[in-house]
Amino acid sequence: MLQHIRKQLLFIALLGLPGISALQAQQSYQMKPIAIQSRWAKEVSPQNALPAYPRPQLERKNWENLNGLWEYAITAANAAIPATFDGQILVPFPLESGLSGVKRSLLPDQRLWYRRTIQMKPAAGERTLLHFGAVDWQTTVYLNGKEVGTHTGGYTAFTIDITAAAKTGENILVLKVYDPSDKGIGPHGKQVLNPADIYYTPSSGIWQTVWLEQVPRDYIAGLLLTPDIDKSLLDITVNAPAGYTVTATALKNGAVAGQVKGKSGVPLQLKISHPELWTPGHPALYDLSVQLLKGNTTVDEVKSYFGMRKISVAKDEKGVDRIFLNNKPYFNLGTLDQGFWPDGLYTAPTDEALAFDIKAIKAMGFNTIRKHIKIEPARWYYWADKLGILVWQDMVSPNHGLPEGAKAAFEAQCKETLAQLHNHPSITTWVLFNEKWGQFDQQRLTEWIKHTDPSRLVNGHSGEYLYVNEKLRSPSPNAYISADLTDVHSYPNPRNAIQQPGKARVLGEFGGIGVFIPHHQWNATSAWGYILEKPAALKYKYTIMNQHLQLLQRQGLSASIYTQPFDVEGEQNGLMTYDREVVKIPFTEIRKIHAPLNPDMGNMPAIAIQDADLTDPAAVYSARLQEYIDGNREPEFLKQLAMMATQAGDKDGAAIASDEYFAVMKPPYSEDDLRYVMLVTASTKDTGFNIIRNNTEAIDKAMGARQAAVKMMNLIYQDDIAPAIPAGSNNPDWTAIYTTVKPYGAPGEEIFLRARTIYQLNKQDKNGFKPVAREYLDKYGEYVKQEERRKIEAFMNEE
Repeated sequence: MLQHIRKQLLFIALLGLPGISALQAQQSYQMKPIAIQSRWAKEVSPQNALPAYPRPQLERKNWENLNGLWEYAITAANAAIPATFDGQILVPFPLESGLSGVKRSLLPDQRLWYRRTIQMKPAAGERTLLHFGAVDWQTTVYLNGKEVGTHTGGYTAFTIDITAAAKTGENILVLKVYDPSDKGIGPHGKQVLNPADIYYTPSSGIWQTVWLEQVPRDYIAGLLLTPDIDKSLLDITVNAPAGYTVTATALKNGAVAGQVKGKSGVPLQLKISHPELWTPGHPALYDLSVQLLKGNTTVDEVKSYFGMRKISVAKDEKGVDRIFLNNKPYFNLGTLDQGFWPDGLYTAPTDEALAFDIKAIKAMGFNTIRKHIKIEPARWYYWADKLGILVWQDMVSPNHGLPEGAKAAFEAQCKETLAQLHNHPSITTWVLFNEKWGQFDQQRLTEWIKHTDPSRLVNGHSGEYLYVNEKLRSPSPNAYISADLTDVHSYPNPRNAIQQPGKARVLGEFGGIGVFIPHHQWNATSAWGYILEKPAALKYKYTIMNQHLQLLQRQGLSASIYTQPFDVEGEQNGLMTYDREVVKIPFTEIRKIHAPLNPDMGNMPAIAIQDADLTDPAAVYSARLQEYIDGNREPEFLKQLAMMATQAGDKDGAAIASDEYFAVMKPPYSEDDLRYVMLVTASTKDTGFNIIRNNTEAIDKAMGARQAAVKMMNLIYQDDIAPAIPAGSNNPDWTAIYTTVKPYGAPGEEIFLRARTIYQLNKQDKNGFKPVAREYLDKYGEYVKQEERRKIEAFMNEE
């Protein structure tokens, strides 16, 4: 029971409400400091923030990129458009990111505002469209003081026709954004207000490209492209006003490969002679030119592309149901990609960086990416199409507690996702739910996706069966209903999914081997993984896992997804570090490991990367400790020594080095110093604890809401509460514990009430539970997760 309480307290996720303090306007852009950054961050400036055309499958010549410096402000929820703004933000990098130049948290009772001026000269008879790649979560758009549109949903693109409000000359564009992250009803993926372990920093506001486009009065609004390799044709529908003629021309290497002419809005069939099929090893793409005609006059024209490929489940020569690509069995050897960046969070620093992730995953010898509960910008899917990788696209999971409105918000986001991503040949599989996170109406929604897009596979529930350390966590009597796949998650070691008629068996997640690489960590005190290994041992552990995959493939397994390609914040179980600088198993060696299951590697992209140093980190630390003994007292050396000591588990060494470094720190402390204090402080007795206690507002401003309070509470629990909870059935002396923690003030009281509430809930002690639980919820209930609050209140209300 004590272990259970400690486990719950380890993942405290509490939200504070610090006051709003205005920032002085920034005179020039500068990236905010972060723990580590990728090589592309230094290339980012207001003049070149993601300049590439953002929508390659519906491209026009006449457009203007609005990325760059905007003004921003954070206000109370009910505030009007601000008269003055707090400073500048680099769009399209999210508010909390270093690349935004701001790196501030947005709380649920606040609103984020953007403002910029636009010079426009609208042409008579044309429309002006304002496009947003994505804004998280709920957006209201104003132009010249007039509301021109709204959008709800943090992951999909939207367009607003601003023709009526636009004027010649200077126009003032303002956005209001509401993003409660995990406290709201909308899908939020891995974003949480208090990130830890498998959950990460939020990305509020604009996080994809914003651009203007001039179009004719009647124009091509979209294309619907579905390849049919069995009939050697492309089904195409041109979304444009009725009454027009459209022509669509397919080109391969500049030569016409097929053409069709018909009516707008009507399904057409574009015949392709001798189609060149798309696979990861040979990602053949066709260019597509589409014209909207009135008589012989071209009214509008767009450029696009497509790939000829087919995905299906069929029986192999032995009668086993498997995943087929282009009518042949094709093992989907994949990895679980979260799509986070240390410098831009949800937003890659550059287009080259965006492509790098796919190149690196291919260079490892994978042929599949499971894009995990995030929708990427259109250019990511363009690179997946062009470079050649199968994509399993997750829907962004709903709020796990399913508060009122969450189901409708999830379904709306799913509908937009299916429409937005339909044309990409790389996407072969839709993944509806993950590990019962917000699961509801699974049969209805699975069948809805299959009906909406019969050209792809539907994985109705990835990890509906979940094993951790050989123990089944989630039995499901009606699993995988109406889906094309049965999907199991098994950590750390691989296993096969259950067998059901007509369904392929896949391993939706496995692995998660944690290996930390010093100096390449977001959090130097953590190396989270399902199991932990030293760098030198990773290759052999990983090889054995893949050998078992070969055995499982012979037993009917059709796909595997390894967790994961890159470290992400506190998770250090990637095959590469979070900054994309170090690969933990050399590319040539990991490709050999993967080759038996992926013979379709094709030409490997050239990747500049550093192989991991296989020296035992403890040996490196030991050498550094000897340097300290021999007299090295350089401040930067002391700082690094303390972090290495923490990683090596030498608490005494960490305290010695950090105390000496703290002695040379002078208030007011920089953000880097405060982050360092938060990393290395391991006890209430450490000097750093008092620094945290005396600088909570500055820490929360630098690192996010409630970070200082949560850190102090965990240390108070570790040092003063947990040791006082006896093993066995004896009850703790809560009066004595309270006397001990009272001097810590609010953090001491909050963690005391939390610990006592959870302890007595676990013991099912109603008499002792009710008064302390009521006090806990009355005083600190705003910081308690919804699921946990429901459990507490349900037990309180039991007779």
